[in-house]
Amino acid sequence: MLDYESMLRTVPAGKLGIIPLRGCEKMAETINDYIVNWRRNLNDDLKKNFAFADYNRESYLVDSKNIRFGSGEAKAIINQSVRGDDLYIICDITNHSLTYTVCGRDNHMSPDDHFQDLKRVIAAVSGKARRINVILPFLYESRQDKRSTRESLDCAIALQELERMGVENIITLDVHNASVQNAIPLKGFESIRPTYQFIKALLMSEDDLILDADHMMVISPDEGAMNRSIYFANVIGTDVGMFYKRRDYSKVVDGRNPIVAHDFLGSSVEGKDVFILDDMISSGDSMLDVAKQLKARHARRVYMAATFGLFTNGMEKFDQAYKEGIFTKVLTTNSIYQPPELLDREYYLNVDMNKYLALVIETLNHDASMSSLLDPIDRINHRIEEYKENHPQA
Repeated sequence: MLDYESMLRTVPAGKLGIIPLRGCEKMAETINDYIVNWRRNLNDDLKKNFAFADYNRESYLVDSKNIRFGSGEAKAIINQSVRGDDLYIICDITNHSLTYTVCGRDNHMSPDDHFQDLKRVIAAVSGKARRINVILPFLYESRQDKRSTRESLDCAIALQELERMGVENIITLDVHNASVQNAIPLKGFESIRPTYQFIKALLMSEDDLILDADHMMVISPDEGAMNRSIYFANVIGTDVGMFYKRRDYSKVVDGRNPIVAHDFLGSSVEGKDVFILDDMISSGDSMLDVAKQLKARHARRVYMAATFGLFTNGMEKFDQAYKEGIFTKVLTTNSIYQPPELLDREYYLNVDMNKYLALVIETLNHDASMSSLLDPIDRINHRIEEYKENHPQA
C-alpha cells in the first residue's frame, strides 16, 4: 500500500486524468476505483490547500472517443477540459477482438491501428495538458527492438515519435529488451516486472509448495529470459536453470529462424516443482517444448508463467498438453486482452495487475520514488514468510 504520509509532502504534478483507449475501459475503471478509495479518506485540511484542488474526486476518467469514418479513417475527441492535467493514457495494442468498418466490411484492429489511435488522442489534447504519460502494458513493436540486418527498427522509431508528440513518461510491463529505452534517453521509461504478482498468485493457488532449492527450481526457457529468472529464483531462494535454443539460421519462418532443439543447462529437476518464466507466450510452441523436456527429466509439477499471454495459435495445444500431464498451471497477467476461452480453462491462473498500475499512476502523479514498486523485495519476502507460517511444510 502507498505511504501517503510521505507522498503528500509533494504537490501533484497536475490534476489526475486517466484516458482509456478502446478495449482498456474495464482496466481503467478498476484503476480509477482504487485511486478514488485511497484518496477518499484524506484529511480535510488537505482539501483546503489550493495545490490539491480537485485532488479528491468521484472519478478521474476523462471522457474521450475515437471515431471511425466509413473509409476506415478516424479522429479522436476529448469531451472535457484537460488543461493543466497530469494525463495517463492507457492503450492495449494486442486487443485483436475490436473491430471497425471499412467500406461496409469488418476489420479487426491491429497493433498499428491501436498505436494510431493513441497518437490521435495525444494530438487531441493539443498541448493543453501539463504532462502526458502513456501506459503501454505491451510495448508497441517491442519484438522489433534491435537491428541485425538491413531492417526496420520499429520500436525505437515509435518511442521517438511519442517523444516528439510531447509524451514525458512511458510505462510498460516486462519489456522484451530494456535497452530500447536508449532511443529516448531524456524521457521517463519504466519497465515493470510482475514478479510479486506471480509469486502472490502461485502461493494463493497452491498450499503444498516447498520454497527451497531442494524442492523447487526456476527455469529460463532461453538466454534472453535469464535475468528475470535469476531475480525470481533469488527472491524465493531456489536454484535456476536455462534452456538454450538451437536455431536453424539458414531458414526464416514467420519472420524468425526456426528452433531446432532446446538444450538444458542446470542441475537435476527430478522430483522438483519447476517454474518456467518468460515475458510472453506467443504460439506457445517453445514453452510447451520446454515443459515436455522438464517432465521427461522427471520434474514433479511444471508451472508456466509469462507476463503476456498472446496465444496466437489458440488453446488446443495447451489443452492437449494439460491432458497429458505436461504442465499444472499457466499464469499470465490481465494487463492485455484475454480471450474468454482462456479465462474458462481450469489450468489458467489470472494474475491481476490493476492495483499495481494504480499504485504506479498514484506514485507518478506525486513525482514520488518508484523504487519500491520496481523492486518489491520487501513485499515478496513478507508474502513468502506469511505463506511459510500458514504452511509449515514450506
